[in-house]
Amino acid sequence: MTEIEKLLEDVAAGAIAPDDALLKIKAQPYTDIGYAKVDLHRQARQGYTEVIYGEGKTVEQICGIISALVRAGQDRVLITRLEPEKAAQIEQAHPIHYDAQSRCAFTGQMKEPDGIGYVLVVTAGTSDIPVAEEAALTCEFFGSAVKRAYDMGVSGLHRTLDNLDLISGASVIIALAGMEGALVSVIGGLADCPVIAVPTSVGYGASFGGIAALLSMLNSCASGVSVVNIDNGFGAGYLANMINHMR
Repeated sequence: MTEIEKLLEDVAAGAIAPDDALLKIKAQPYTDIGYAKVDLHRQARQGYTEVIYGEGKTVEQICGIISALVRAGQDRVLITRLEPEKAAQIEQAHPIHYDAQSRCAFTGQMKEPDGIGYVLVVTAGTSDIPVAEEAALTCEFFGSAVKRAYDMGVSGLHRTLDNLDLISGASVIIALAGMEGALVSVIGGLADCPVIAVPTSVGYGASFGGIAALLSMLNSCASGVSVVNIDNGFGAGYLANMINHMR
C-alpha cells in the first residue's frame, strides 16, 4: 500500500480530515539543501522511500540528507556503498545499524516481512557474497523475507541441485556470478519464478571486470531472466522486493 492509498483510507475511515490530507499531499515534494535535492515524495509516488548512495559523498553530506529525510517524517533510511570509516563518523550524529560485508547501513528498525513469499539470493562463489548481501539487506529493509544459498556455482553442479527445494519455493531469485556467469542460466532453467541476474566483477583478466558475465547473462537462453548492472546488488534487491509485493 502506498502512502497516498493509506491517506485516502484514513480519510474514508474518518481518521484524518480531508483538509489535513490535502495539506500532506501538497507538501513540498523535495527540499533543496544546496548539494542535494532530497526527494520527500518518493514513498508517496512509488511506495518506497529515497535511498542514499554513500559512495562519493562526504560524511557531512550524508548526515545532511539523513537529517532532511528525518525532518520530513521518514523514520527509516537506507544507505548503500558506505565505507566503515564513514559509518563510524555518521554514527556520532545519527544512530545507524552498519553491516560491513554489504557496506550498507540503515536508521530505525528492520521492517517485518510482509511480501507474498521469500526472495532467494544465490551466489556462484564466496567472492560474490558482498554484492549478494547488499541485495539481501535491501530486500529485508523493504519488507521481504530472504533465504540465502551461497557458493553453489556450476563447477560443482551437485551443490546447485542440492538446493532444488529452496529454488522451487522462492517467489523471486537473485542469482549472482562472476567469471563466465553460467549459474544464471542453470537457475533460470530450474526456477518457475522471475530470476534477477547480477553479474559481479569477480574473475581473472578476461572476465573484464564483470563484462563477460554481463554478456553471458544477457544472452541466457533461459526464459524469465532479467539482468541488472555489474555489482548492482541494490538494484537487484529493490526489484526483487517489488516483485515480491505484487499481489
